[in-house]
Amino acid sequence: MYRACIILIVLFFFQSCDTTPAPEPHGPLPSQRQLDWHDMEYYAFIHFNMNTFTNMEWGDGSEKPEQFNPTQLDTRQWAKTIKDAGMKGVILTAKHHDGFCLWPSAYTEHSVKNSPWKNGSGDVLKELAEACKAYDLKMGVYLSPWDRNHAAYGRPEYVTYFHNQLRELLTQYGAIFEVWFDGANGGSGYYGGANETRKIDNKTYYQWDKVIAIVRELQPNAVIFGDGGPGVRWVGNEEGWANETNWCLLRRDEIYPGTPKYVQLRSGHEDGTHWIPAECDVSIRPGWYYHAAEDSQVKSLDHLVRIYYESIGRNASLLLNLPVDDRGLIHENDIKQLMALKAQIDKDFAENLAVKTQVTASNVRGDSRKFQASHLIDGNPETYWATDDGITSSSITLSFDQPTRVNRILLEEYIPLGQRVKAFTVEAKVNGTWKLIDEQTTIGNKRILRFDTVEATEVRVAITSAKAAITLSNIALYHAPNLLTQPEATRDVDGEVTLSVADKNIEIYYTTDGSEPTTASMKYNSPFLIDHPTRLKAMAYNPEDQESTKASSWDFDIIKNDWKVLEPLPGESTDAGKIIDENKNTHWVSAKGPDSKHVVVDLGRTHLLRGFTYAPMQGRWPTGIITHYRFYVSNDNSNWTEVAHGEFGNIKNNPIAQVIPFSPVKGRFIKLEGEKIVDNAQHMSIAELGVLTGGDKQN
Repeated sequence: MYRACIILIVLFFFQSCDTTPAPEPHGPLPSQRQLDWHDMEYYAFIHFNMNTFTNMEWGDGSEKPEQFNPTQLDTRQWAKTIKDAGMKGVILTAKHHDGFCLWPSAYTEHSVKNSPWKNGSGDVLKELAEACKAYDLKMGVYLSPWDRNHAAYGRPEYVTYFHNQLRELLTQYGAIFEVWFDGANGGSGYYGGANETRKIDNKTYYQWDKVIAIVRELQPNAVIFGDGGPGVRWVGNEEGWANETNWCLLRRDEIYPGTPKYVQLRSGHEDGTHWIPAECDVSIRPGWYYHAAEDSQVKSLDHLVRIYYESIGRNASLLLNLPVDDRGLIHENDIKQLMALKAQIDKDFAENLAVKTQVTASNVRGDSRKFQASHLIDGNPETYWATDDGITSSSITLSFDQPTRVNRILLEEYIPLGQRVKAFTVEAKVNGTWKLIDEQTTIGNKRILRFDTVEATEVRVAITSAKAAITLSNIALYHAPNLLTQPEATRDVDGEVTLSVADKNIEIYYTTDGSEPTTASMKYNSPFLIDHPTRLKAMAYNPEDQESTKASSWDFDIIKNDWKVLEPLPGESTDAGKIIDENKNTHWVSAKGPDSKHVVVDLGRTHLLRGFTYAPMQGRWPTGIITHYRFYVSNDNSNWTEVAHGEFGNIKNNPIAQVIPFSPVKGRFIKLEGEKIVDNAQHMSIAELGVLTGGDKQN
């Protein structure tokens, strides 16, 4: 015990006598509020407002407060969901472009105080603030500068109104971590009944200097989001990804709200004048607001995982939108995928293998313990490895005691001193030979690389170019499990079937006789032919842990390689072939008019028909979806027999493929008429049209 104490005293003495100076800061630096924001990494966007009840994305401002009436609004459900998902905060659309306010603003009647919800006594912001406090979440506010309801928009009086509302939001609801200003500004709107187009100068109209001063005065710890900051910048897309090269720096004076240079925001500027890091905003559904029609279009697990790695893993934060539904709740489909993402990310980063390694560096600043390589795996964000001044290329080697499986690496710079790394490589020593894993550019606050699993005895990170002395605070290594997802099946017009999963290391087993697949079933290796009515079942299997998915099932009927669209005529529509291309992601839209809402298809030969299938147009803005139909069969394309008519129930809110059986009838030609269309549109659309033969022997 005495000897151990002496050793500790000696070590402390030498360390306290170490006068090696820290590297000088380089370039623009983050403020403390920006550093706190960097630590957030992952937080929620809540789009919930008047648009939720009008089924719109952008309301025009003519809506009435009476339309806002959630029946089960529960901000604690929001907060619990967000917390359980591993997020650290939430930003709410307090006021969107339509001007309706989720708090009882003293400056307008266009707010919750005149809605039937809670008889006008409700305050969504207050309830959310209380829920965030209960679940230890930070809260942010979205306030649209553009207001399509306000009569004075475009004049100086509105700017005063906008500033006053900002003051309300920043003084009544506790600490705010982020203030979010949208870049959409000026255009057509209600504007108090004027119903006109108004344009403003995005750079000057809102008096941004005063806006920033208000935020600094009332919420000094809040970052301000805008296209060009000043605290956090838009990433230049709404798909949730940053470029692989991503600087926290920006030439701020070149960027303004609505900037045409938005593509540059995906990478920032290496020679930027200010520290303005990127935030990736994306919705878990196609739309930002809730639409029942998108209940079946929540992003897949593999898509969400990709978003995570291409945002947080590329030196940005992830602001994932959860569109609260018209009940006032986060929808169960969204929660399911959100928790699946949480579970997968937890698996991916379950064990940091780097802590089991010996770490050495080709250069250590002043050979000082203060900057030694072991700081890279000590779990302390305030310690870091650094090189001598003038050393802008150096390497770190992590050595295992035995070969270890690795497929993820996480790197972090010590950003309080600036972002420095311009290029780096990652190598692994496999069977005694160094193998190049990846060659990349920036690191910044956090960089995560995914790669094929290697069994390595050593991993080497070489910084090949940096702006100044290198400062890295963390290196972590992981072996993430394979990503197990449900298999997908597609078939082309010739009958060739392709099965796929998100992870190439996952195996697929299938059957074509209707039985449940097991690992003893046929293993999928390449596309195969199904040219007659068949029920295909497939499961995905992870050979690493022997886990498998439930079986997915698809019913394929006769192939379409000799089908032809007869009406509309080829000269009338170049897209008509998409009706029968076996791709539900393509579509045909008819011309407008009562005579154009039908299609005729030649099946190439006579079949015994037992039904038909209709797949509606998919995507964020579907149009022309048939609600009521009539279906006909003919042997000669002249004499038609109606075999089915009716309604595709709830297809507007649930646009999935429809299967309509009818009594067996022989025919070669089929005709589908759109009797009624969603929203009384004067045109119809089809993503895919098919038939049911159920084992027809005539094909």
